[in-house]
Amino acid sequence: MRKPALFLSLCLSSLMVTVSLVTATTLNTAAMPKSAIAQNPCASKPCASKQGNVGGPLAKQLQGKPVVVDIYASWCAGCKNIAPTISQLKQQYAGKVHFVVLDVTDRSTTSQAETTAKQLGLSQFLAANKSQTGSLTIIDPATGNILAQHRNNPNKSAYTTVLDRALAAK
Repeated sequence: MRKPALFLSLCLSSLMVTVSLVTATTLNTAAMPKSAIAQNPCASKPCASKQGNVGGPLAKQLQGKPVVVDIYASWCAGCKNIAPTISQLKQQYAGKVHFVVLDVTDRSTTSQAETTAKQLGLSQFLAANKSQTGSLTIIDPATGNILAQHRNNPNKSAYTTVLDRALAAK
């Protein structure tokens, strides 16, 4: 009868150690400054995009206004970090800029995002960037050129500078 009790005791001890390690890791991560968590070279300056163009001009309904593409996932810490900035940008540029959210949270939302991307002329872009959650990309819809691309960057001025320049060029 002692063997089941010993086995149960060992299992519970293992579980406690695992929970302790997860908790310690979570607490240490929460205590770190945001810059230390991400070590993100794109946070302070535009990312060097894998491609300078999304594959050509975007769909007709996006023409005439700069396009901000948000690669989003509900589990993404970077997405949560930049959410207030995106909200401010949407208010500031309402009616002047198109905002496109491509949600890659799970298979279902990714499938929907792929359909949306195809309709808007962003298929190649999504295929190349779907793992880059927490990224905002500003695109010239007439050419498909990427004007700026940032990942996990809550600095609003990094976006407003590019958007203001794009709007002034119209």
